[in-house]
Amino acid sequence: MRQLLQLTLDLFDPAPPEQPPPPPVTVPGPAAAAVAAAPAEPLDAVLAPATFHHPQANRQAVLGGTFVAYEFKRARRRSIGFSVGPEGLTVTAPKWVPLGEVDTAVQGKAAWILSKLDAARERHERIESARIAWRDGAAFPFLGEQVIVVLDPRGGGGATLNTDAQALPGVPRLTLHVALPHPAGPAQIRDAVQAWLMRQAKRLFTERLDHYAPQLGVQWRKLVLSNAGTRWGTAHSDGTIRLNWRLIHFRLPVIDYVVAHELSHLRVMDHSPRFWDTVATVVPHYAQLRSQLRDEALPPW
Repeated sequence: MRQLLQLTLDLFDPAPPEQPPPPPVTVPGPAAAAVAAAPAEPLDAVLAPATFHHPQANRQAVLGGTFVAYEFKRARRRSIGFSVGPEGLTVTAPKWVPLGEVDTAVQGKAAWILSKLDAARERHERIESARIAWRDGAAFPFLGEQVIVVLDPRGGGGATLNTDAQALPGVPRLTLHVALPHPAGPAQIRDAVQAWLMRQAKRLFTERLDHYAPQLGVQWRKLVLSNAGTRWGTAHSDGTIRLNWRLIHFRLPVIDYVVAHELSHLRVMDHSPRFWDTVATVVPHYAQLRSQLRDEALPPW
């Protein structure tokens, strides 16, 4: 629930006619002291506290003045676990841990929980603000640049990227001419753009795999485009590389980091220091690129 504070200022109402000042009122001493000492209403009583509510919430807590309804689960584990995802907070505890101990642990992790919940909410808002309204003139990211969709019923089929346009500062210079009539619906436009993006992803990812594999001394055998919700890529010991097609939204250095990451797994199948040293041999600034991959909000499809 969003906190809501609405203040209405009637700035444009006509000023009332001037009235003569009222005569002074004499208040006895004790009453005057009581009026002077009347405290202002606390801010906490005016502003509703922030709230977080997991859709499967079955327990709740107030952490630093913030109401948190969270999902609580029992599981076979050694200790109490905390995880914060797009839906909110989930707390998992062994069957033998009493609820009072769980409540104490939640309070003890209050600062961490609130920071993660705030970050998750901010990311969700950024993702929603990036949601694309699929129509003529819609914009989507491609290799770190904004591309404008142009419905072109005269096109010969498919979609064609125009890179020759001279744009004004701050205006996207790329246009994608999609062979669809102007009455085309949002789903048609989205599917046509996605098909074009996946073709570009297949071509570019293959090129970058061929570029980095010799440098790392490995050989990849098969590229599979994925649409995983939480993984950008995976590598299998048989040489199969899976890369999320939506990486095509990012700048080339970010794509190169993911490609090098997965190829490095063909040498080191874990995330040990030796693995990261392997990645650094071809992408020295991988940590910065990894942060961009994590923090940048892409439009939901």
